[in-house]
Amino acid sequence: MSATKLALTDLLALPNSAVKIPRLGFGVYLSPSSTCVASCKTALKLGYRHIDTAQYYQNETEVGTATKESGLKREEVFLTTKILAASGSVEKSFQKCLDSVKKIDPGEKGYVDLFLIHSPNSGKEKRKEMWLALERLMKEGRARSIGVSNYGVGHIEEMKEYATTWPPHVNQIELHPWCQQRTICDYCDKNGIIIEAYSPLVRAQKAHDPTLVSIGKNHGKTTAQVLIRYCLQKGWVPLPKSDTPSRIEENAAVYDFELGADDMKDLDGLDMGDDGAIVQAVKNH
Repeated sequence: MSATKLALTDLLALPNSAVKIPRLGFGVYLSPSSTCVASCKTALKLGYRHIDTAQYYQNETEVGTATKESGLKREEVFLTTKILAASGSVEKSFQKCLDSVKKIDPGEKGYVDLFLIHSPNSGKEKRKEMWLALERLMKEGRARSIGVSNYGVGHIEEMKEYATTWPPHVNQIELHPWCQQRTICDYCDKNGIIIEAYSPLVRAQKAHDPTLVSIGKNHGKTTAQVLIRYCLQKGWVPLPKSDTPSRIEENAAVYDFELGADDMKDLDGLDMGDDGAIVQAVKNH
């Protein structure tokens, strides 16, 4: 993909859906409530149109507040959240999800654009319960699309046993040059599942990597900008997170340069497999 073909306004079509997702997202993990509203408003002012929160982050209300106070129309901003754990029945999990929607977009017709299952770690029955709750949420118009996070190949295949909506529209996983998760990425590509990349900046743990620093210098860009551009050229939807206004701006300034084939090859060569994960690599079987 060339620099001329990528822009901050780019959208990707979700599988078997009329919904389109902005290709650059804004993450709010560990963004405290006092900071979160301001950070989200800064991001929206700078042109981001996609914010990714979760029940676990405890800032869904703040994301909703920022969206409302931004002056943008609700339909102009793509809002994602995630269910952390099953509640004991499809009905109870549905209500838990509905609570999240009401925090983010209060009102009878409030909705989120994407609702994910945060983790597969709770076991098959609870995965099923949460997915059926999300299907009901989508059917009732309170979620425009539904997906998963940290799911491996086996988890997504298993869904065929109970899912009406398959494949899931999105799989959000840890992705960066040191953790490329090629097995699940290939599977998602083959099945048309949009891949979202969390921790694309590796929480700054690789900011001094010689390969990364060298590529940044060659392009006159920061290491963070190189990492975000790498994700975009891979076809992923990166979700960089920052509460620093200058960095929020910097992380969106990735559309005036292009990583060459050699750059991409060098970054691809940094893959450490599962050992490169700083949060979690998926289990595929």
